[in-house]
Amino acid sequence: MDFRLTEQQRELQDAARTFARKELPDLAREMEEKDFSVPADMVRRYGEMGFLGVNLPEEYGGLGLGHLEALLVLEQFAMISNAVAFPVFEALVGPVRTVERFASDALKAQIVPQVVSGEATVAVSMSEPDAGTALTDLTTRAQDAGDHYVLDGNKRWTSGAGHARYYVVYTRLSDEPGARGIGALLVDKEMEGVGFGKRENLMGFRGIETRDITFDGVRVPKENRIVPAGGFGKLMSAFGLERCGNATQSLGLAAGALEQATEYVQERKAFGKPIVDFQAVQMRLAEMAMQVEAARLLIYRAAANAEHNEGGLPSVYESSTAKCFANEIVRSVTANAMQVMGGYGYHKDYGMEQRVRDGFAWGIAGGTTDVQKTNIAAAIVGRRFDQRR
Repeated sequence: MDFRLTEQQRELQDAARTFARKELPDLAREMEEKDFSVPADMVRRYGEMGFLGVNLPEEYGGLGLGHLEALLVLEQFAMISNAVAFPVFEALVGPVRTVERFASDALKAQIVPQVVSGEATVAVSMSEPDAGTALTDLTTRAQDAGDHYVLDGNKRWTSGAGHARYYVVYTRLSDEPGARGIGALLVDKEMEGVGFGKRENLMGFRGIETRDITFDGVRVPKENRIVPAGGFGKLMSAFGLERCGNATQSLGLAAGALEQATEYVQERKAFGKPIVDFQAVQMRLAEMAMQVEAARLLIYRAAANAEHNEGGLPSVYESSTAKCFANEIVRSVTANAMQVMGGYGYHKDYGMEQRVRDGFAWGIAGGTTDVQKTNIAAAIVGRRFDQRR
């Protein structure tokens, strides 16, 4: 067991850190102020640098590295902001992995290279007005019409909606009840009948578009089926990696907050000396550092062990533990960082209050912290808990 990064991993981490800190702070501030997504030309730059294909296969233009390497890159972007990191998140740990793992070879060859190059992004469309945590209650339906499906339904809380080109849509593909009838289709936003609602006004996540999506008689070619009816378990298996990405977005926020607060308390003076000389400040810094390091280790463990698991994906237990812990500590770390910075921490011009707002989102998105704790308990006792009885 060696906790040191390899030379290749350090070089990749350094490249991501250098790029993110040189190119993205001004963009991140503008995105927060004006609430727009990462511009297309910058996403293509991400692709040119290799940041969108770290753990995607070389045959599709990726680097063919592991999940740990992907998360090392994501963390560096997330330290600047979750919004500038979002295209990296979507490409390396998000829905494109569902395409890469379960779609036909032809569909993979069509979609994955576009993502790696930064020419297109893929979002996931799961939740509905009456199906969020209880996802198997979804009612969006795709009727078999010969050489295509006819897709009808309404989706909620789709991050990237309207901005992304493609959507992995969870839908009913048969009349079987519950999970047995659910599969997934890839939908292009240019298809006739795809519509988007107004942009949601959220507490945080500025720069990450969230909208409703409507599907009104959308003709989806059979070739765009990713997972057939009855493949709900496959769709959920890919979520182990997404949970690690969610956790890494939290980690990046927390690590960035710790770094900013540490710099501040050494510069800010009170009673004639830097405020880091006061023991109360030292205690807060130490607590923040412990939480950041613990979250990082849980995430790295889940990613490193994935290569030993079936399918090469993080386990439910390890990914849920990492996500839940990171989701909880980011709220504490950013709040403590805001406290030690005082009025500057609460001021919009200095960015810490943004970290606080964004930090709360990750414990809601991708399965709440309470859902993760249910997953953890189920893994401990070796059985799933039926929430319907």
